[in-house]
Amino acid sequence: MDTEMLTVNKDNPELAALEPAAAVLRRGGLVAFPTETVYGLGANGLDPKAVAGIYQAKGRPSDNPLILHIAEPASVLKLADCIPANAQRLMDIFWPGPLTIVFQRTAAVPDIVTGGLDTVAVRLPDSPVARQLIRLAGVPIAAPSANTSGRPSPTTAQAVWADLAGRIDIIVDAGPCEIGVESTVIDCTTPVPTLLRPGGITLEQLIEVLGEVELDPALSSEESVPRSPGMKYTHYAPSAPMVLVEAEGTGMLDILCRETSAAIAAGQTVGAIVSSETAGCLTPGVAVSVYGSRQDGSQIAANLYTALRFFDNCPVDIIYAEGISEAGIGLAVMNRLRKAAGYRIINS
Repeated sequence: MDTEMLTVNKDNPELAALEPAAAVLRRGGLVAFPTETVYGLGANGLDPKAVAGIYQAKGRPSDNPLILHIAEPASVLKLADCIPANAQRLMDIFWPGPLTIVFQRTAAVPDIVTGGLDTVAVRLPDSPVARQLIRLAGVPIAAPSANTSGRPSPTTAQAVWADLAGRIDIIVDAGPCEIGVESTVIDCTTPVPTLLRPGGITLEQLIEVLGEVELDPALSSEESVPRSPGMKYTHYAPSAPMVLVEAEGTGMLDILCRETSAAIAAGQTVGAIVSSETAGCLTPGVAVSVYGSRQDGSQIAANLYTALRFFDNCPVDIIYAEGISEAGIGLAVMNRLRKAAGYRIINS
């Protein structure tokens, strides 16, 4: 398959520029497109055969549910059996935006979208390109991140091309994504709304609106039945084994220097994903990928997947990553880093 790259204006996409991509979606094809979080790999979310193409192109397990993306709030009524009051509050405040809400599904939603669950995850993205594409296609777009399953999510069209060229019909290029980590996923079918995946809307923001939010136990481990995208299987992994360091104050640098020095002494080539404050203090000979200042969680989130992909072109035997505070968007960053490391963590 030949993959076409279409370039569009990020803030004011022309209909004519997006129409070829919309036509591909209407006929059951696959289109990678930008959102404010990451690039998604889209198909007609009401066409089971089209959705099956997503799983095939990504190599994604079929019990891993997908998010349906819509362009207007009213479109959720075709997908959700009911709108709980707490979900409506979240929609009113955070849509369009990086928040996915889990509802009880209607019969219109194919089983293949939900991984066999009786719930459906829905999002109204803030990206003008994404919303215009959905409007032109005329259907909800099922879309996980546009990467090979298990790899770091793409925040540029070039990263999509590296993973999926030759497997999909079109990549819509509107430049880098602003937020850099996927949407927050919250389940509003539970007695107390449950955070299934931290993301662009923070836990603190959710609590301010809802008063009470439970954290799903799977956020700190793996589980057998995923209730949301990103809850099962290896995710976000760089091209070499990674170890995450979680420590306070000077302990972080002490551990990073100790571990990288030991690995180099053992004959390994070593990489590190670290803050700008730490980068100049590491053992000589370590290949360094900087994700930003540890004083700016939003900057780190925006650069995280690019930092993880850095080692695709700078091969190493092992990577050590610097953890950050879980305040604000740091919770989403640490969730991704822990999964990228396969829960290989050093904290002392």
